[in-house]
Amino acid sequence: MHTEKNIDEKRLKLAAEVVLQLEKTLSQVIIGQDKVVRQIIAAFLAGGHVLIEGVPGLGKTLLVRAVAAAIGGQFGRIQFTPDLMPADISGHSMFDTRTNEFVVRKGPVFCHLLLADEINRAPAKTQAALLEAMQEQQVTIDGESYALERPFLVMATQNPIEQEGTYPLPQAQTDRFIFKIHISYPQAEAEEKIIRQVTTNALGDSLNVSRIKQMLSPEKMVMLQRLTASLTVDDQLVHYVVRLVGATRKWNGIELGAGPRGSINLLRAARAIALLSGRIYVIPDDVKEVAIPVLRHRITLSTDLYIEGYTPDQVLEELIESVDAPRS
Repeated sequence: MHTEKNIDEKRLKLAAEVVLQLEKTLSQVIIGQDKVVRQIIAAFLAGGHVLIEGVPGLGKTLLVRAVAAAIGGQFGRIQFTPDLMPADISGHSMFDTRTNEFVVRKGPVFCHLLLADEINRAPAKTQAALLEAMQEQQVTIDGESYALERPFLVMATQNPIEQEGTYPLPQAQTDRFIFKIHISYPQAEAEEKIIRQVTTNALGDSLNVSRIKQMLSPEKMVMLQRLTASLTVDDQLVHYVVRLVGATRKWNGIELGAGPRGSINLLRAARAIALLSGRIYVIPDDVKEVAIPVLRHRITLSTDLYIEGYTPDQVLEELIESVDAPRS
């Protein structure tokens, strides 16, 4: 029994080295967004989908392309527009005149890593077409179900709701994302590095991801996800997660709190952060690190707080500080 535990610890430490190298590689391309890169990798390790929000031009699409290059596997992209139909995502059946029978033409959702670009540019009906794929890992076309190959990860980008021509995502859709990640403007020093990198010996204004070498495969990604799920979590920590999420349901100023899926995703994400930190067990700080990106899209503030200018992040920061964490 002791030997088996040592073998598991060795495998987990080797896995930690791989993901740390992945984090370092991506941070060299996604300049000035180290926190965002860490959260993206944590989401992948936890097997969760990611919603990335930021104004146009901050590198959201570049980030997804860089991750796809490093992870390998099949990459798909959907540009969401107001006239996009659900069949444009999942696929459809069509009549083949050569064989005189209907054949299924699979949509771009059949891949390992799907970029859903500007997801809030399309109406709710089209946004919901991703729901079954994200939750059930399958797609239904003309009444027949087709399983998606694992790993299947959706990285959706959206512009802030204040931007013209956007549609708010329905709650049922946003709840399927393990994280909602905010990309902000880079610091001046980071922006200078970006400008130099883009304008030196390069045409156009796009950053080049060709120098990112493939570090993983779909099979290795699944293995890393299974290892992440095996990390030790103390019962006290589970109680802490439940108390933290439960506090969102009775906190003054929060109209709608997070449901059980919030607790599940918070624990999954904390395991991923532990692995990224080189540990084979989860500590309270891991939970605190991911609590805001896991919960910010699962709560609804009261109208009064919105009018006063409060954000979900500000309310969650105060809430997290108020809930006592385990000491060991």
